Amino acid sequence: MEHARAGLQKIVADSLRRAPADEAAVLAWPLVCGTAVADKTQALDISDGVLRVQVPDATWRTQLLGLAPQYLAAVNQFTSHNVRRINFVLPEELRQRAQS
Repeated sequence: MEHARAGLQKIVADSLRRAPADEAAVLAWPLVCGTAVADKTQALDISDGVLRVQVPDATWRTQLLGLAPQYLAAVNQFTSHNVRRINFVLPEELRQRAQS
């Protein structure tokens, strides 16, 4: 079973490396964070090496900040360009940004 998992992971990684640079990290997010986190969050975009991920509230942001180094390492395993940071944003921050 472990051999099949490694093979599948390689196929997914190869596909993501061929994806456009501005999409690969966003597409990789659900894979690196897992279904429980992916159900509550959404990778929005990547700009200048910063992946923006929407989180539902400040508690989620605080919890995910502690996991950010692991997520960052995993995202970079799946993408061909370097993601330097993950920025967890709240819905109200997105609304404020859209209004300005």
